[in-house]
Amino acid sequence: MNDRTEAEAGLRAAFLEGMSRAAASVSVVTTDGPAGRGGVTVSAMTSISADGAQPTMLTCLNAASSALPLVLENGCFAINVLRTGQTDISDVFSSRRPAPGGDKFNAVLTETMATGAPCLTEALVSFDCRLLSAEKIGTHHICIGAVEAVRTAPEGSPLLYGMRKYLRPEDH
Repeated sequence: MNDRTEAEAGLRAAFLEGMSRAAASVSVVTTDGPAGRGGVTVSAMTSISADGAQPTMLTCLNAASSALPLVLENGCFAINVLRTGQTDISDVFSSRRPAPGGDKFNAVLTETMATGAPCLTEALVSFDCRLLSAEKIGTHHICIGAVEAVRTAPEGSPLLYGMRKYLRPEDH
């Protein structure tokens, strides 16, 4: 390995270790439409702005994910924030656990949202988004969406992921 490659490998390892310490909510991004139905577990999602004609959000999807081409072609996605107690759903949509009957959606109940994207009915909150743009950066695509609808559960706490494991929020 040359010095540059060793330095890049060291920076990558430090970056991954650092990011493992940044806890995030666990979400399942879902889509449906002419290209088909799909979904994947993510921890990279955030609001962009609540101002303007519509609120906007972003999520980052791995370029190797089977859900990415579906989101891009369908032009819509739902970000479903999981609640504590939904680690099994996260594991199915991340392919850590086998999907029941070979279909990830057999593990959940869904409702169709305004864009046609399915929301997980037991999610803490679901944001229905129309895809505005997507850009590939490294191994991921940043998908930006305009929020068309929001479905919120009456109660619950978000499922978190940090330190390479699921976490629960603490009451203060």
